[in-house]
Amino acid sequence: MATSRSPEIRKDAVHNRWVIFSPARARRPSDFKSKTDASSTANTHTECPFCAGHEHECAPEIFRFPPESTLDWKVRVIQNLYPALSRDLEPLNAERGGGGQVTLRGSGFHDVVIESPAHPVHLADLSPPQIADVLLAYKKRIDQLRGFDSIKFVQVFKNHGATAGASMSHSHSQILALPVIPPTASARIQSMKEHFEQSGECAICQVKQEDLSIHESSHFRSIVPFAATFPFEIWIIPHHHSAHFHNIDPDMASDLGGVLKLMLEKMSLQLKNPPYNMVMHSAPLRTESTELPFSHWFIQIVPQLTVVGGFELGTGCYINPVLPEDAAKVLREVSIQD
Repeated sequence: MATSRSPEIRKDAVHNRWVIFSPARARRPSDFKSKTDASSTANTHTECPFCAGHEHECAPEIFRFPPESTLDWKVRVIQNLYPALSRDLEPLNAERGGGGQVTLRGSGFHDVVIESPAHPVHLADLSPPQIADVLLAYKKRIDQLRGFDSIKFVQVFKNHGATAGASMSHSHSQILALPVIPPTASARIQSMKEHFEQSGECAICQVKQEDLSIHESSHFRSIVPFAATFPFEIWIIPHHHSAHFHNIDPDMASDLGGVLKLMLEKMSLQLKNPPYNMVMHSAPLRTESTELPFSHWFIQIVPQLTVVGGFELGTGCYINPVLPEDAAKVLREVSIQD
């Protein structure tokens, strides 16, 4: 598809929302840079509880890689010291009140994945095998959480940089296990179901446009989605149709470690080390067999380059000043030195 400087409105078949592309509002795509360098917000690490040697200052540990390591650990998964949900509350049935009000006990799990023992090292600085260890830590923790009948959905996410929501500058990600299926996931499942019923194909498996592609590996394809909500948004999609991230094997994790490092490096170099959010989109834990044909997990990376304003909040539509084809071309052409 040829790029155009005229505005376009595109439908996101995965999230069931409309995105307005208005490239005339922006400068050249290659001139887009972050106004905030994520590393500039890093605080001093002398008192950081996530660093090696400060393990006693953290909330209880769940596990570490390697399991028998002491100060030479590579990845630690710990309880969040300030959890959004409580693992100590017994789950109870929902209480319903007037006016459609529903209340659930705030039971669930909120964990932190410390990605490196060294404070200055960020996820993109790790080697592909080290990133694979982080990914396999996600998988192991999700497998543990699947054993709780009350847990319906697990969200893995990473906030990099203070303006992206990171409260600690030491590189880490988080895992939240919920007793409900959140609305964004429900809407995504419904949208992909409708697409499947109309076309007979998975909406994500159908993404084949070369001009949206950034990189391909043995197991994964990196793209800028056709209706990208945000400028330079990246999706990493497994070639093989799979509903759940936790089905990943060590070979796939190794491949994904290299792909994820490459995408983060390209984004950092091109956009001047922007704050970003990384989100794992995976199906609910107890997905019905009839939902498997249209459920496909993927990773979304969103650099923080624009601000969500009143129009977006009022309409659920987003305005993106960079056409996806232009963003993909720019990212494809970023050269990473070995």
